[in-house]
Amino acid sequence: MERVVKRVAAVHDLSGFGRSSLAVVIPILSTMGIQACSLPTAVLSTHTGGFEGYRFVDLTDSMQGFIDHWTELGIAFDCLYSGFLGSARQMEILSTWIDSFRESKPLVIIDPVMGDDGKLYSTMTPEIVEKMREFVRKADVITPNFTEAGFLLGETCRAAIPETEMKAWMKELSGMGPKTVIVTSVPEEKTESRKSVMAYNHKDGRYWKAAFANLPVYYPGTGDAFTSVITASLLQKDSLPIALERAVQFITAAIRASYGHEYPCREGVLLERVLPLLNLPVLGNIAEQMN
Repeated sequence: MERVVKRVAAVHDLSGFGRSSLAVVIPILSTMGIQACSLPTAVLSTHTGGFEGYRFVDLTDSMQGFIDHWTELGIAFDCLYSGFLGSARQMEILSTWIDSFRESKPLVIIDPVMGDDGKLYSTMTPEIVEKMREFVRKADVITPNFTEAGFLLGETCRAAIPETEMKAWMKELSGMGPKTVIVTSVPEEKTESRKSVMAYNHKDGRYWKAAFANLPVYYPGTGDAFTSVITASLLQKDSLPIALERAVQFITAAIRASYGHEYPCREGVLLERVLPLLNLPVLGNIAEQMN
């Protein structure tokens, strides 16, 4: 029997302060009519983007118990959606869980959180990068940013990349296992004032691109918010280009709504101001098919 409300196992960390990870995943999925069931990988006092001295509680040893209890209860999921994973062991636990689904395999969406702006995050190691290359093979959809796409492929990040080369990157990433590849924050070759989200769908062989203005500001958690919108959109049976448009429009609106206020950017976008926009119709033709 099909569930009235789609159900997602959201495998992310939880930060007590700062709009990132589960603090944005849960409200976005809920606003879009999706039930979010949290499988926390860690609990932090704050997220790591701009805060010093944060407290970190690793929940690796608790994850299998969560999964076992859900299995005992017969809880089924329409989607497994993972974000920040702090160790190779966590990826092994999730890989085994994904493999355990035989007949009713859920949609698997992996955001391979590893770094940004050409660098790994402070908590990442070469071992985790290598393990992530194996883990993304389990995914139906992956959403790396440009830096993470480079790490997955062993490519050197650069200031800009031709569209033809970016298409080759996405096709190579899809060849690792995922049928849909979405790469965020792709630098435009001819201008620094715009960036793009690019996507490749292996099923029909089509590439998509959604460009947006690159404002000179950085808010942690926007990647988590972007993939959360993509997840809910795909579960709502939106097409890939519509899901891209919905996500890009929402993140752009969130950044613009936040940019005009004076507060520490490390706190993340003013999500509470823009959540209602998620239920509005998609406007305009942002996503265009690439030749």
